[in-house]
Amino acid sequence: MAHSVRKVLIVAVAAVILAACGDPTKEDIVKRSEGIDTKQQLERVLGQPSDISKLGPVETWTYNAANGSVAFVIAGDRVTLSTTSDKKAAP
Repeated sequence: MAHSVRKVLIVAVAAVILAACGDPTKEDIVKRSEGIDTKQQLERVLGQPSDISKLGPVETWTYNAANGSVAFVIAGDRVTLSTTSDKKAAP
């Protein structure tokens, strides 16, 4: 009996760990970024973005999410705006 309980517990822990390895949702990213003012803070909280595009002193950092993406517009060192987009359906 104890052996069966141990197996179930191991499987449950493995499932939780694997679920945590997937992309976060847009809502998770936005919530984690609340109160962020600088790109250093943004990188510390969210890690490296999936994509960075630059136009002069303005950068757009895009983070892929399970249900789309979240983009942050950065002017100089300041995070000025965030936007979200939905995941495109496969044709």
